[in-house]
Amino acid sequence: MKVVYPFLIGTYILLLATSLNSCAQLLGDKETFSKADSLRGSLTSPYRTCYDINYYHLNVKVNPKEKFISGSNLFKFTATTNFKELQFDLFENLAIEKVVYHKKELKFRREFNAVFLTFNQEILKGKQDSFTVYYSGKPIVAKRAPWDGGFVFAKHDDGKDWIATACQGVGASIWWPTKDQQADEVDSMLISVSVPKEIMNVSNGRLVGKTELKDGYTRYDWKVVNPINNYNIAVNAANYAHFNDNYAGLNGNLTIDYYVLPENETKAKKQFTDVKRMLAAFEHWFGPYPFYKDGFKLVETPHLGMEHQSAVAYGNQYKRGYLGKDLSGTGWGLKWDFIIVHEAGHEWFGNNITSKDIADMWIHEGFTCYSENLFTEYHYGKNAGAEYVRGLRKNISNDQPIIGPYGVNKEGSGDMYYKGANMLHTIRQLVNDDKKWRSMLIGMNKKFGKITCTTADVVNYFNQQSGLNLTKVFNQYLKFRSIPVLEVRQNGSNVECRWLANVIDFDMPLQLADKNKTWIKPTKNWQVVPNIVEAKNVIVSEDFYIDLKIIEN
Repeated sequence: MKVVYPFLIGTYILLLATSLNSCAQLLGDKETFSKADSLRGSLTSPYRTCYDINYYHLNVKVNPKEKFISGSNLFKFTATTNFKELQFDLFENLAIEKVVYHKKELKFRREFNAVFLTFNQEILKGKQDSFTVYYSGKPIVAKRAPWDGGFVFAKHDDGKDWIATACQGVGASIWWPTKDQQADEVDSMLISVSVPKEIMNVSNGRLVGKTELKDGYTRYDWKVVNPINNYNIAVNAANYAHFNDNYAGLNGNLTIDYYVLPENETKAKKQFTDVKRMLAAFEHWFGPYPFYKDGFKLVETPHLGMEHQSAVAYGNQYKRGYLGKDLSGTGWGLKWDFIIVHEAGHEWFGNNITSKDIADMWIHEGFTCYSENLFTEYHYGKNAGAEYVRGLRKNISNDQPIIGPYGVNKEGSGDMYYKGANMLHTIRQLVNDDKKWRSMLIGMNKKFGKITCTTADVVNYFNQQSGLNLTKVFNQYLKFRSIPVLEVRQNGSNVECRWLANVIDFDMPLQLADKNKTWIKPTKNWQVVPNIVEAKNVIVSEDFYIDLKIIEN
């Protein structure tokens, strides 16, 4: 769940009807994927499905001077079938020193970034077991985190080390051995990170131990008690200043901890007031913050930001908006800190609700981008929120489908952000009941919270809860490049309309922007628009993200 891509911001392209009938739009341009892609992205490989990961203990030492890491990871798992071989993942530039199972070393083989571990005897279905991987090496250093993955080794004003990790998309196996797929979240985890004694490490969950080591390093032990996706696991190390607060939320007292560079502490205490405003808005719209037991932290990082569960990375330079810019162009986006609102919004969508396959990453990014609208609405009114999300349309490219190809660790178009948000805003108009809409968002976090899901799961949920058949709407916006086009023409004394769309028999209702807010039900066939005399007078409510084309006689 990356932050919004600044390089996606460009001219908003409205594709006309002539482009809408191209079958090639479904699934986008043909791409070629390698075996390495399949090994990384597969959800159905028997070497992965044979075990359910229950617990990790990651114990890693970070040497910033050498940009070198070393350590181990304990895998505790439950066998879901009988097997003798399983797959875990670790980038091939990192050396596996040994794999230990019941005090004995096991054989393993590597294929690209996948590791296949062979047991000496069959592991039987239902058995709970464990093994430990010992590894070391120089991890990949991110060149432009968080858009690429790896470690960030930086310095700040006092010349001390400032270290972070960010690995969404590329995967956590870029720096630690893990079962690197979103579909199987570990149930709980202990994260032990050793860093030079002049700095401290902040990771996910709660600090449960601090140990001074004899070699000039200090180990920090952080415990996560909620299910967590492995790309969320983070190292954040600096000589942080720490201050805290509390929030009286829906599930009681929520602890809030802030870790910032010492030179920025005064600015942080002012800027971070947006955290409580975020919590108030999102608990209203989505239900309780999902991770009360692990608390909420905001941690300053040398990259822009990332939704690391219970330890949200912050690098927005203490500016309003997105590095001082309003992505919507409406002015509303300058009234709050984009990184606080967007990245913390992922605590509900991405961290609480997680897609099984990265191809369905719109579930993370579309809903979280839409949460910016709901934050704005909560604090500034419904019109303000609607203006904000409509303003984001100028950033949509309509270049590729939002859903990517499955099973190869490939996400879809960056339109998953702005187009995804406007799709949801459109669907809200179709539901046409704000109380029900809010209950659906809250219910979604209950139904899919702390588990993984698919696009089909989400669509079925919305159909059931709304009482509408929204499948065609979701399919048009998610599976095709183009948005639907409403064609309008003058036919004698009548005004007629029809849909042009990729989805067969697309029939999404629309509300007109007339004084009566009239609803019409266009189909693929021409039909009369009631109470309209001239085609040019057909104006659709701007809260529907469609293209309107008036056909001249």
